[in-house]
Amino acid sequence: MSGPRVNSFFLGNSSGVNFSIILSPRDPEAGKLQLANCSGSKRAGDWNLDVTSGVNASKVTVSLSRTLELCLPNATECCPSPLCMVETLQVLACRGSVVLAQLLIQAEIFANSSFAGNVSENATLIPNQAFKPLGSCPCNLTAGACDVRCCCDLECTPDLQQLFSGSCFTGVFGGDVNPPFDQLCSSQSMEYTPEWFPFLCVHSSLDNTPFLGYFYHGSTSTPKVPSFKIPLQTSPGKPFSGYREGDPIITEEDEYFTVPQQSVAGQCVGNAPVAFLHGFDAKCLTSLESYKEGLPHDVRINTGTADFIQQNVVYGAITDRSKFITESENILAAEVPCQNVTFAEHYKFIWKDENIEQVNVTVSIGSLCDGEILTQRFTVEFLSFNSSNEEELLEYPGCQVGKPVRAANLNASDPLGSLNLWQPAGRGLCASATHRPVLFGVDSYSGCILEVAINEDCSLLRGNVTEKLNALIQATHVGKRHNSSYSDPNDWVEIIRLDPLSSNVSTGGLKGFCPDIPANLNIHIIFAKVGAVQGIPQQQILAVQISYSTVLWQFQCGIGCRNTLSFLPITASVQFVEVPAQPPLPVTRYQKIYAEFDCNRNEVCWPQLLYPLTRFYTGEPYSQCLAKGLFLAFLVLLAAIMSNPWFSKLWNR
Repeated sequence: MSGPRVNSFFLGNSSGVNFSIILSPRDPEAGKLQLANCSGSKRAGDWNLDVTSGVNASKVTVSLSRTLELCLPNATECCPSPLCMVETLQVLACRGSVVLAQLLIQAEIFANSSFAGNVSENATLIPNQAFKPLGSCPCNLTAGACDVRCCCDLECTPDLQQLFSGSCFTGVFGGDVNPPFDQLCSSQSMEYTPEWFPFLCVHSSLDNTPFLGYFYHGSTSTPKVPSFKIPLQTSPGKPFSGYREGDPIITEEDEYFTVPQQSVAGQCVGNAPVAFLHGFDAKCLTSLESYKEGLPHDVRINTGTADFIQQNVVYGAITDRSKFITESENILAAEVPCQNVTFAEHYKFIWKDENIEQVNVTVSIGSLCDGEILTQRFTVEFLSFNSSNEEELLEYPGCQVGKPVRAANLNASDPLGSLNLWQPAGRGLCASATHRPVLFGVDSYSGCILEVAINEDCSLLRGNVTEKLNALIQATHVGKRHNSSYSDPNDWVEIIRLDPLSSNVSTGGLKGFCPDIPANLNIHIIFAKVGAVQGIPQQQILAVQISYSTVLWQFQCGIGCRNTLSFLPITASVQFVEVPAQPPLPVTRYQKIYAEFDCNRNEVCWPQLLYPLTRFYTGEPYSQCLAKGLFLAFLVLLAAIMSNPWFSKLWNR
């Protein structure tokens, strides 16, 4: 969560269920989550827990009770830094000492950017544009270069100014930020001056000109949309310094290297640039009528050092079209025109340091007929080149967002494992649902529907649900990094399993009623940024926990209770929690004492007692502030003298 309030829902009957909140449930020494404890309350630190009960669901609200304003002078209950709070919370739903459900919340909240209060003495002063021009030369738009026709640009040499000295910009834009205005008594710019002008004209300094803020409150223009052509090298002598993570890959023609990708809306964009070290797997639907060829494969790619390499392209034929053709109309084959098109393209970029060493492309071609819908697949993969062995390719280290989490069965002969979620299809039944991998850094939620009979045995139902949930986790360990080796046990973390508690609740022979069904699978993955390679942050998985949340299943009777089957939704969720790689250092005694005199953390700031007499106060001239301060001190001294008893005796005499 990134705000002061978050809502969630507890599904099922909440009668007799106690809700509590625990602050920082992670063990600081072992780095693991603490065991659930049902003895908590609805308040932990600055957090409050509110529960609104319903019929079959309860709304759970976690809210922050403290302020999120940045610390003003002498303030205590405020945010000392822009990143105000980083805490881990755990919400528990218990019936007695049995945990029914738990919710892990990672709170990373920033302070409000609004400011109200006095300015600290050590604050950077920015002149108010309503009283003083922020820039004395508005036409100076290019840093480090001379702007043509801008005679106030100090970067223009006298030789360059001679070229356009007769065509300089005039007015405020040309540098005359304080021009005489028509209302001045000394101004003679008006063509017709009325006879009453000398009585109503203004005697004022040019510093109080109405042109202040002229460029900051005017109309705005719509920016032009840039094309995919970019000026990679402004001059032939300026070399290209290489790629960084996220930089678009450039071709020989100084254009973006594009491969079709899926947008946020789910549609495919044919001219989407490929970002360095960002792989993807995209699927796009097309037909023979709307089919378009992509970027030709004879385009040479910039390696990052102004050199260019050719793509190594291998073509192959598709024999089994059933994996790509998703829809077909019943038309006779003799009447349908067909054409050879691209079914799939797989790009492998081999990189070293900040450069691209090699590009291998595998193109699969097949026949597409009119009336058929083709699912094209485009994949991009980045592999790191090991300089010690040129034949060995290692995948990019660290965990990348959007890549599948690597899992393994280290106790089995075949160590290959999987960490999956459901991908329902059709009616959403678990029997027809397929699996999709868990992607790193992507919080996901999936589920399917299980058909349950009215006379279902509760013990068998719990076992059936647990078996289907455990089928998603075919692994004992999870790789810390994307390139974890099966031969090194230190590259893996063991999955912590919190098995569902056995239920001792008796149904008393009732049919269609089963309590404590473990219908929700919760996967919590804790990761941290443990360093950087060539300036690229490396993320590593620290711990993985699997837990279950139980629900109360009750047979839903239809019209006339003629149906003999009911539905039980079972879900699986994945949540990624980022923690600091190392625990923060404790606050020293000196820092605690110094904080009492810090004007940014306390409400009372003694160094600002005489703030109007300091140079940082710009509301009035310093001489006037000093005079008013001395006069005020004189009045205070006079009042103190007159209140003395001996002064009244002296006055009576």
